[in-house]
Amino acid sequence: MKLKSLYKYSIAFAIILIAAVSCKRDPSNPGKEYAPNMYLPVGYEPYRQEKANPINPMGLTMRLPVEGTVARRNYKTTFGEGDSAKVDLMVYNIPADSISISERVLKNPVPLNEKTLAEGKVLFERYCRHCHGATGAGDGKVGAVYKGVPNYASDAYKNLNEGHLFHVITYGKARMWPHGSQINPEERWKIVHYVQKLQKGA
Repeated sequence: MKLKSLYKYSIAFAIILIAAVSCKRDPSNPGKEYAPNMYLPVGYEPYRQEKANPINPMGLTMRLPVEGTVARRNYKTTFGEGDSAKVDLMVYNIPADSISISERVLKNPVPLNEKTLAEGKVLFERYCRHCHGATGAGDGKVGAVYKGVPNYASDAYKNLNEGHLFHVITYGKARMWPHGSQINPEERWKIVHYVQKLQKGA
């Protein structure tokens, strides 16, 4: 009887031992995956790295900026001296939800003259006319379908200042989408000059 019990216990112990040994695996190996490209990106992503990058030093995907790269906030312009909101074209340090700060702080660093106004008109026709219309009356072809595009010369919009306009072009507002990635800061300021002309009904 005792021998039979010992035999049973030995078999049970052996099964448990085999199961324990067979379950041991490399903790960095996730095992089999269904469609691994759904989990691991094919392209290099700087903020996510599953394995060593074979091209970059130390196997890292994230790298330091190229030497001499200009930081956005310290971008120097030919329109003024120093690094302030009054002369810095690259004003990205104002949050998207702080339009009132832009209204108080931002001043157009691009000088207003015939040349910049003409350039502003070209840029307006390229990026804004399809919604806002040629005269800024909100009667562009897209605006007719999209609805809710303002008339710059109306009482509600004719007194909006340059900081407000720049902020809206950069971050968008209401139904207008942000254009900061399509239009560089200097071009945005030139558009602001032209929009201010349209505000006067000119």
